[in-house]
Amino acid sequence: MIAFNVPAKAKFPLGQLLATPGALEALAESGQSPAEFLLRHVQGDWGDMSSGDKQLNEEALSDGSRIMSAYRTTKGTKLWVITEAADEQGNRVCSTLLLPDEY
Repeated sequence: MIAFNVPAKAKFPLGQLLATPGALEALAESGQSPAEFLLRHVQGDWGDMSSGDKQLNEEALSDGSRIMSAYRTTKGTKLWVITEAADEQGNRVCSTLLLPDEY
């Protein structure tokens, strides 16, 4: 689990924060923190996503579907942040940092 203080400007709740071993390794290699990418994600900076995928994320803010962002570390490793769709009560259960090949 990852510790992260959600900023007041957050567009949605992240739920429990998780990271895969590959994502943690990539972050360690780049000297970057998970918080850097989580902050961008939760504030609606979707990163290296197509305009269509960015639009789907904007729609997900109101319809509760999955939200996904794609970034690159300073070493060039692609990193995804995925916030799962809301459950039946409207809560987002978790957000995960992962490498694309770990999906």
